[in-house]
Amino acid sequence: MSARRPILGRSLKPFRRPWLWTGLWMLAIAVVVIGSLLPARDLPLVGISDKLEHGAAYALLAAGAVQLFQRRASWGMVCVMLVFLGIGLEYLQGTMGLGRMADRADALANTIGVLIGLASAFTPLRDLLLRIDRRL
Repeated sequence: MSARRPILGRSLKPFRRPWLWTGLWMLAIAVVVIGSLLPARDLPLVGISDKLEHGAAYALLAAGAVQLFQRRASWGMVCVMLVFLGIGLEYLQGTMGLGRMADRADALANTIGVLIGLASAFTPLRDLLLRIDRRL
């Protein structure tokens, strides 16, 4: 009887510290969710366009997925889920009554950010986190 690899994590790159990198990525997702659902009065003024903030946040999340996962199918699935997350959070902003409103342009900025992050898969930076992990 051969030993089978567990299904969970099969798609991760061969990190020495997979739980660290996956945990940091999940923490980043949690920060985006919490930041998206905070009341408007509790948000800090950053001084740049909120569309740029949305795009940058989702680009970093998608690029993080490219850094973590080795399979293209995993990148695609995560990116689709991030797009749905962005749409869902916009919907919640409009329905929760916390001084925020749903904005289709924000959802579009999120989606464009996801595509930009996914594009990092086609650059030499695709395995940057793996190289960092091996040096630590």
